[in-house]
Amino acid sequence: MTSPSPRGTPTAGSLTGVRILLVEDSWHLARAMARLLNALGADLAGPVATAADAERLISERRPDVALVDFSLRDGEPAHDLIDRLQDQGISVIVITGYEVVPIAPGKVEAILHKPVSAAHLIATVRQVTSR
Repeated sequence: MTSPSPRGTPTAGSLTGVRILLVEDSWHLARAMARLLNALGADLAGPVATAADAERLISERRPDVALVDFSLRDGEPAHDLIDRLQDQGISVIVITGYEVVPIAPGKVEAILHKPVSAAHLIATVRQVTSR
């Protein structure tokens, strides 16, 4: 994740009360995103690195939106997890290092390509949660 420019710096508290599930297997990126989301007041579940851990968190508390890395630690693309999230009415934002992501149109709310800036991540989460 790249740092936001001074103009693009999100304001404190801008995600207060938004329940976010973070599924990312790159520990340094997961940690950076978690710090940012927590600082903005999000109610964060995770980060977790596998679909199984994500399923456990979903069963404990339903998120408003899920940030999901397309390729997880358990070696599988996140297709099944994305399908289960969508079936439950949970908005999904995919974060990926792949240039092309084989996801059917309308399956996810947005696809963000790594490296993603903090400002772009926050703007996307705000846009998805305001729908």
